[in-house]
Amino acid sequence: MYKVKIAAASLLGLLSTSFTTKAQNHRFDPPWNTPPASKLQFTVRGIDNVPDLYGDINDPQLVVFFAGNQFMVVDDLLAAFKAKYPQYQRVFAETLPPGILAKQITAGTITVGNMRISLKPDIYTAGKNGIEKLAQLFNRTEAYAGNKLAIMVKKGNPKQIKSLNDLGKKDIRVSMPNLQTEGIGAQIMNAYAKAGGEHLQKAIMESKVKIGSTYLTQIHHRETPMRVLYGQSDAGPVWFTEVYYQQKIGNPVEAVEIPVKHNIAANYVAASLKTAPHPQAAKDFLDFMISPAAKAIYKKYGFITE
Repeated sequence: MYKVKIAAASLLGLLSTSFTTKAQNHRFDPPWNTPPASKLQFTVRGIDNVPDLYGDINDPQLVVFFAGNQFMVVDDLLAAFKAKYPQYQRVFAETLPPGILAKQITAGTITVGNMRISLKPDIYTAGKNGIEKLAQLFNRTEAYAGNKLAIMVKKGNPKQIKSLNDLGKKDIRVSMPNLQTEGIGAQIMNAYAKAGGEHLQKAIMESKVKIGSTYLTQIHHRETPMRVLYGQSDAGPVWFTEVYYQQKIGNPVEAVEIPVKHNIAANYVAASLKTAPHPQAAKDFLDFMISPAAKAIYKKYGFITE
């Protein structure tokens, strides 16, 4: 009996160690936002986890497609909007990359995992250039916030990265947006050109891709923080607000500043669609986005609002 107890205890210990190890492997995984209230919560990090779809997918009264890098404002922003406009309590939002959202608008549907979404957006937000490319789809646009680039590194900056030029070094593992799917990629390429010209662009996007020290992301605002936090990448150029937010929630990263002469500014614009299923809600949301209350929320998360 004693031996059986020892064996059972050993097995439990192994299972406990295994579980702890697996749990630790996903300790930085999203969702980083607060999930909506529900009688049943079921989120399994690394398996059943949908961080870029929010709120009420059933019969929404407002549908917003946010540029993905604004995921951190969604909780506060939608809560404040619902408080000001209590007639809208069922809101659905997506924070996928803006290029993917643009394709979703034109295609009419998107499938994520096993789920197909055919909801039509009332509002689309993106960088100014992205909005201009689809200008014929909108009946009103409003600029509401700005941003700048920074380099995200692990806390303590173990590789001592000081500039964009350091990202061209062979031993620096870079997390970089795929130019085919993510709008921020073009902005970062412009910053590379300012800092090190075509040589730096080719080093990071050609030579280092070939040897595997540049990793191309598909959903940059999720992949780069996780790759840096889990030690898979040494650095990643991101919008400043993404580093700011990870620090705000206690994750061990820090920002390497990019000087103004090498940096790129982003200007975000919200647009209401001509085909909006909820035109009055779209109007009210655009009015809210340029209100002092909304600007204060964006400022809280590190965005430029002046």
